Order: sequence, then C-alpha cells, then structure tokens
Amino acid sequence: MARNRGDKEEGPEKLMGLLKLVQILSLLVIFVAGVILGLATSSHINHYFTSQAQLFLTNNIASAKLSDNNCTVVKPREKVDFLNMERFVHPDNVIHSMTDDQVFWRASLLPQKKGYPFDRVPKVAFMFLTRGPLPLLPLWERFFRGHDQYFSIYVHNPHDYVLNVSSDSPFYGRMIPSKDVEWGSVSLVDAEKRLLANALLDFSNERFVLLSESCIPIYNFPTVYKYLIRSEYSFVESYDEPSRYGRGRYSRKMLPDIHLYQWRKGSQWFEIQRDLAVYIVSDTKYYSIFKKYCRPACYPDEHFIPTYLNMFHGSLNSNRSVTWVDWSIGGPHPATYSGGNITEDFIQSIRNNGTQCSYNSEMTSVCYLFARKFAPSALVPLLSLTSTVMEF
Repeated sequence: MARNRGDKEEGPEKLMGLLKLVQILSLLVIFVAGVILGLATSSHINHYFTSQAQLFLTNNIASAKLSDNNCTVVKPREKVDFLNMERFVHPDNVIHSMTDDQVFWRASLLPQKKGYPFDRVPKVAFMFLTRGPLPLLPLWERFFRGHDQYFSIYVHNPHDYVLNVSSDSPFYGRMIPSKDVEWGSVSLVDAEKRLLANALLDFSNERFVLLSESCIPIYNFPTVYKYLIRSEYSFVESYDEPSRYGRGRYSRKMLPDIHLYQWRKGSQWFEIQRDLAVYIVSDTKYYSIFKKYCRPACYPDEHFIPTYLNMFHGSLNSNRSVTWVDWSIGGPHPATYSGGNITEDFIQSIRNNGTQCSYNSEMTSVCYLFARKFAPSALVPLLSLTSTVMEF
C-alpha cells in the first residue's frame, strides 16, 4: 500500500520536472534565435553603411569608365591644392569678393622670416587710377611689350565701367574691384589704398607707381625698371608750403596727433617701395583723422601720404616725384598737351630739362620717368616718336 502511494506522489513530481525542462529548452531556443537574429541584423547594418560609404566615395570621384569585358576602371579626380604656394604669392586673377577692410588686412601681412621660399624676380606694379577709358593704351602696350615677368598692372575704374581690351593685351583682366571716386575728396585716397592693397597681394611686386589715363612713359621699360628697382628711396613729393594752399589747409582739430610743423603737401602721383606701401594700407588712425578733418579746400590726396611719410618714414623718401607735370599756367589743374604740341624737341625737353636731382645720394639729370597730362589726340604723334626718342 505504501509503494502505491509513493508511485502516485512521484507522478506529479516527474510532470513538474518535464515542464521545467521544456521551459529551459524554450528559453534556450529563444536565446539562440535571438543571437542568430542579432548577428543577421548586424551584418545587414554593416553592409548598409559600408555600401553607403562606398557610394559617397564613388560620387566624389570623377570616374572615367573604360569598358573591358565586365571590368570598370574608376580614375580618381585630380587633386586640387587650395593652399597652393604659387597662387598665394602670385594671384593669377585680380577679381575677388573681399571688402576694402578685408583686402587691406590681407595686404598688411608682413612676413617676419627673411628671404622668400621661391625664386623671386622683383616687379614694378603699374597702378592706373582712371575715370574710365584709357585713350593712350596702345602707347603703354608698346612700352610693356616683351617684359612680362618684370611688371604687374592694376586698373581702378568707376565701378560700373568695363574696360574692353583684347585678350593678348597686358591690361586684359587687370581691373580690380573698384568704387566711384570724387575729385578732391577722401575717396581718392581710398582708391590709392585700394590699388596698393591689391598690388601687395603679389609678393613679387617691389615698387608701386601711381599713374592716370593721361600719363605717358618718357623712357623705355628697361630704363624705368632699373631706375626704380635699384633705388634706395621712394619718390613722393613732400614739402612744406607756407601759403594758404599748404599750411592754410591744416586744421587744428587734428591735434594732438598731427601738428602744423608736420603738415606736408605734394603731388598725388607717387612711386613707393613695398615696405612703405604696407605701412600706408595698414594705417587707420591717421587716415581717419584726414577723413574727418581734411575737407575742401583741404584735399586729402595732396596731403595724406606726404604728411604721413614725413611723420614716420621720411628717411625712406626722396621728397620728389618721378612724374613730370606742367603747372606753369596756374589754377587748380596742370596744362594738358594735345597732338599739336607733340614733337621730338618737346619730349626731349622733358627728359633733359636742365635740372639736377638726387638719386641714391648722387646727382643725376634723369629726374622724371613719366609725364602728364596728355590728351587722346596726342596718341598718334607719340607713337611715331617711340622708336626714335623714347626708344621702345
């Protein structure tokens, strides 16, 4: 009887053990299934992101597909060096979107390391401040011919004017971002600084000469180049004028920064070396004073640079201009010469006018390299004298 009761008690215990075994097996099956599903999902995700990465890389490669049976060869895009040294030191295009403040800042960068990490051939930057057309363009094109590696050209026009020249002209594509200029106002100084700043972006430019559309060269290019590059001084007219046309334009409101004894006057048409060009475009303090207090009948283009150089860099300046101008007729504007005035004797009289000037601490009779003002009608007779008188 006892055995039978034990058999009855063991039956439920065996059933419970089987149920637990089934539960364990079920959990094991679910776990294994989860592992398999997880691995499959992970593999799919990896495959997805790998394919997307390959697709991204493929889309950024300019592929040239060469069919050869079932093979496709993908050629990588040519690398573009956006920090190219050549492009940095010798910008191949003067067009840019920088503001005046941005280009002045960029131009004011002065390397502290001596020497240059490239073969530098010093150039002369010819900066033309014009009111539009260049009527004497053929004369300048003949002057520059054959000397491409020794000069750069920069043209400042009214902002809406387009200078149309042939693609083989040295003036082609040399119009800098410009703004309108009003005669007698500080906007003339703005234009001068704009030209200097854009020219300073080319690290090979060593000398900077400001010219107008009515200027002409009176010597050939090799003579002008050697004269400027070999000079130890800049050529900015800067003198003390006691009359109302000089000291009379000074404002006591410029005190205490600018004193009357520092005040200078001079021709707008300057030629300066690179270091001085950097100083001029870097200045904001004295420019701001002139902008505020030098108003008609004070003309900033005749006083700002002469005064600034006299105050801080007088030892680097020759205090004379290399551009000849005839003020003998009196009045606010110099004489203008037309076609009927142009003769061999006239050009020779400018080149050899009997005056002596200092050049690198020695006296010379070659004092002027350029002359103004010349009317459009002077072009043809000037071209006829280039080979016999000006030698280009």
